[in-house]
Amino acid sequence: MSGLHNGRDVFEYALLRVVPRVERGEMINAGVVVYCHAHRFVEARTHLDEGRLRALDTSVDVEGVRAALASVEGVCHGGERAGQAAGEDPGRRFRWLVAPRSTVVQPGPVHTGLTTDPRSEAARLLELLVR
Repeated sequence: MSGLHNGRDVFEYALLRVVPRVERGEMINAGVVVYCHAHRFVEARTHLDEGRLRALDTSVDVEGVRAALASVEGVCHGGERAGQAAGEDPGRRFRWLVAPRSTVVQPGPVHTGLTTDPRSEAARLLELLVR
């Protein structure tokens, strides 16, 4: 399949959004999850801007949000840190992470692109869309 895209592979990604008060719908971007089937790669990169978060809700549980973001990273890594998803392949873990949910940390819509290096895409998207 790589030859069809000049040596680049399809990847998918979704933003991780923090919605401290779900009923208000206000959010900040706090991470990105990247998946590339060709590389059997799934990774989450996160960055929580505590000041921006507290601007939305002064009483937000910052440590709880950090724990939720760390949990997403754990699912991506697999193994014990993945909890119930430990035995799943990277694609299934990605699909589980991007399934819609009404919690403080929510995935955004899934987007696609082409890459030769999904790890560098994760870093690039974190800088571009979160920081």
